[in-house]
Amino acid sequence: MTPRGDTGTPARSEHGHEAPLTAIIYLRVSTKEQATRGGEAEGFSIPAQREACERKATALGAVVVEEFVDRGESARSARRPELQRMLAYVTDNPVHLAIVHKIDRLARNRVDDVEINVALTRAGVTLVSCTENIDETPSGMLLHGIMSSIAEFYSRNLANEVIKGSMQKVKAGGTASRAPIGYLNVRRIENGKEFRTIDIDPDRASLITWAFEAYATGEWTTRRLLAELTERGLRSRETPMRVSKPLQQSNIQIMLRHPFYKGVVRYKGLEYSGSHEAIVDPATWQKVQDVLSAKDRSGEKTREHPHYLKGSLYCHCGYRMILSYSRGRHGTVYPYFCCLGRHGKHNDCTKKAVLIQTIEDKVQDLYTRVQLAPELRDAIELTLIEELEAISEEALLERTSLEKRHDRLLSEQAKLLRAHYADAVPVHLLKSEQHRLDRELGQARHRLEALEGDIDTTRANLATALDYAVNADKAYASAGPSTRRELNQFFFTRLIVEDDNSVTAKLNEPYAILLSPAVIKAAQHQATTTNTAGPRVTRAASGTNKPRRPSGRRGLNYEVLVGGTGLEPVTPSLSSWCSPN
Repeated sequence: MTPRGDTGTPARSEHGHEAPLTAIIYLRVSTKEQATRGGEAEGFSIPAQREACERKATALGAVVVEEFVDRGESARSARRPELQRMLAYVTDNPVHLAIVHKIDRLARNRVDDVEINVALTRAGVTLVSCTENIDETPSGMLLHGIMSSIAEFYSRNLANEVIKGSMQKVKAGGTASRAPIGYLNVRRIENGKEFRTIDIDPDRASLITWAFEAYATGEWTTRRLLAELTERGLRSRETPMRVSKPLQQSNIQIMLRHPFYKGVVRYKGLEYSGSHEAIVDPATWQKVQDVLSAKDRSGEKTREHPHYLKGSLYCHCGYRMILSYSRGRHGTVYPYFCCLGRHGKHNDCTKKAVLIQTIEDKVQDLYTRVQLAPELRDAIELTLIEELEAISEEALLERTSLEKRHDRLLSEQAKLLRAHYADAVPVHLLKSEQHRLDRELGQARHRLEALEGDIDTTRANLATALDYAVNADKAYASAGPSTRRELNQFFFTRLIVEDDNSVTAKLNEPYAILLSPAVIKAAQHQATTTNTAGPRVTRAASGTNKPRRPSGRRGLNYEVLVGGTGLEPVTPSLSSWCSPN
């Protein structure tokens, strides 16, 4: 094959002699593994392609002036750095031949093939294949088109076969991709055949399990969790291409959301029961999702708060109150809380900035207004325990019903997957039904967990909560900044700064119920009746932790009761503030 100029004559130098042919060669492999296979610097494929291209150049009497190598780049896209560099090179430099080992090294779809060949033709470059007899004759161009179509068919068919094989593997409980941290992709040889499976990583699995259990308590941020995991030695897996290193915060977010740890494989938006061993139980995994979702809704950031009220304080317009610092005439700095809505011009709020000290005093005064009167404490406890005992039998009936519903939903989930495997249920319907079943299963599990506690545990939790309600103002007044922050989160969903700088609050459970008008009214009635009937018997005088219940007395309506889990034990950092009357 002799390259010709635009006039159809052989290429000649400026003196009229035939100029030496110049050639460039283009080499490519699809994956990084191919580029380093066998421990060689360039693997096996690239040297083989280079040798064939240089041999072809020698046979044509051409001198190779430049080489372009794309290592680990797919030909499904023309956006390859070395390919683009090659096309720019032939535009700026005189080149006669572009040599490739095969046409599919340049492109695996017809559109890219045409565009690349047009660019080469405009630059006066002839494309040469080492293994295919292509040229500018009609038969050569036909063969070129056929080979380009074959390359595209191979690429598309290979992708479909990979997807089909991955889907079958997932349906059987396997994993279609690299296992997340805490697990290992393992290759075994059984009966002379390679067998790929997933094993638990003995060095990392226990740390992942601990991370889920810790975060499920709601007392950790992802930043603190990352720091603790790093301190305990958790690092990414080492691979031939990457060294082991500490995780990033984004890795923690992804890890906590990954269903693989509870034994579920997610593939193309669908979830399948995996054959690997779970390292996190489903209940703990769901608690973690609830904590993450709650923090997303509240907008909580994983950072240290510079003031204990920040994050709990809201303007009456609905926006958060943020810290602002103003410097006075003599250099004195005055700290303020200001409305984010007004500060960021998000609304027409007219709330002016308020000195931090003013807000701190108002919040402390709030505790004297929301706390429970000591004389009503035992009366409320008696009233609520009557109701708790009255509904305990109903709770047992509800638990039986919920267990049946839970089993029915699991059965429905299994039937749905079997129908999908039999191609009776389309993918979009399967996704919709899976989301519905997951939601209903989560609700059933949450309610079953709520019914786990016994009456004695609920009594103890109720007593602790009531003791807090009676002593809240003293605890808050003597607490440090970090404990004050915890107390605010424990008692209130949010603190609201009104236009006149007064502070109101929305109570958290169980205090939204314990301090509700209905409960207070019933407790006052209980206390009056007890005082009329005789001296009130306190827990200390009766020698028991359970208040004595007057026979035949009923308390509140069911509508104002809180379930057993609404009276959960408090965190250790708060427990020191709780003391009985």
